[in-house]
Amino acid sequence: MQGKRLAKLCSLAALGLAFSLGTASAEDKTFELKLSHWVPPSHPLQKAIQEWADDIEKASNGTIKYKIYPAQQLGKAFDHYDMAKDGIADFVYVNPGYQPGRFPIISAGELPFLVGRAQGGNRAIDAWYRKYAATEMKDTHYCFSFVLDPVVWHSSKKKIVVPEDIKGMKIRPAQGTIGAWVTLLGGTNVQASAPEVRDIIAKGVADAVPFPWGSTVLFGLDKVTKYDMDVPLGSVMFQWLMSPATYAAMSDSQKKVIDEHCTTDWAARFADPWADFEHAGLEKIKAEPDHEVYKISDEQLVEWKKSAEPLKAKWAEDVKKAGGDPDKIWNELQASLKQYNAGF
Repeated sequence: MQGKRLAKLCSLAALGLAFSLGTASAEDKTFELKLSHWVPPSHPLQKAIQEWADDIEKASNGTIKYKIYPAQQLGKAFDHYDMAKDGIADFVYVNPGYQPGRFPIISAGELPFLVGRAQGGNRAIDAWYRKYAATEMKDTHYCFSFVLDPVVWHSSKKKIVVPEDIKGMKIRPAQGTIGAWVTLLGGTNVQASAPEVRDIIAKGVADAVPFPWGSTVLFGLDKVTKYDMDVPLGSVMFQWLMSPATYAAMSDSQKKVIDEHCTTDWAARFADPWADFEHAGLEKIKAEPDHEVYKISDEQLVEWKKSAEPLKAKWAEDVKKAGGDPDKIWNELQASLKQYNAGF
C-alpha cells in the first residue's frame, strides 16, 4: 500500500515537473494535426514542414502528432487562410497575395525592389509583421511569416527589358501587388496558383511569369519559357497559420510547445533552406542551352523603379482605409530589413 502511494506521489511530481518545464505530458489529449500546403511533395517546403512537426512531436512527448497534406489535397491554394479559420486544416501555408486587398499591411513586403534576399528576409518580415498579424489575420492563430527568394521575369515569347515591354502581355502575377503593377503597365493578369503556371504558359494563356529561380525548374517552367531577366523584382509574403479552435483545445503545456515553434528563429530555420534552393536555380537555368539569362542596364533599372512608385502610394492609401499608419508601418519595415541585411 505504501509502495503504491509512493508511486502515485512520484507520478504526480513528474507531471508537475513536466508542466513547470512547459513540456506536454502523457496525461494530455493526443492531437494528430492536419498540415496543409499546396505545392508538390518534392518542394523544399515539404521537408521544412516535416522537420518542424517532428520537433513538435518530440517536444510534446508524442502528444502532438501530424499528417502532411501537400498539393492542394485539402483545398485550393487560394482557400488556405479560410481553411485555418474554419478548422478544415490545423496548420496552413498561406500566400496573402492570392487575395489582393484582404491583408493590406503585409502587402508592403510585396512591393518591388524592397526585399533583396530571403536569407535575412525571413527574420525581418516575421519580426516586423508579428504585432500586426494579431489584428490583420485575427481569424487564425499566427505562427510565423517567411518570404520567397525574389522573383524575376521569365517569358516565353520575348525578352522583357523595360517596363513598356509589359504592355499587351498576359502575365501570371506572383502576388497582388505585382498584379497591380502589370495592370499599371498595360498588361493583362492571368490568375493561377503556382502548380498551374506551367500549363497556362504552355497553352498560351499566359506569356510570362515572375517566379524564383529554383521553383522555375521544380515546376517545369523552364520547359515553357526562354528568356530570364536576372534582376530581383520583389518577394512574396507567406504565413504558417494555425486553426484557433485547435490551439484553444490544447493543454497549457501543449500550447507552450506550439508557441516555442512559432517564433522568428523558427521562421528562419523553417524557410532559409528553401531560400538556398531557390538561389541555386539560377546556375541551373544558365546551363540550359535554350535559355537566355540577361541583365539590364542601370538606366533601365531606374525606369523599372520609377514605374513601381504608384504602388507604394496605393499601399499607403489601403492601409489608411484599414485604420493603420502607413508611415509608421513603413519605417518599421525598413528598419527590420536593415537590421537583418535583407533589403534590395
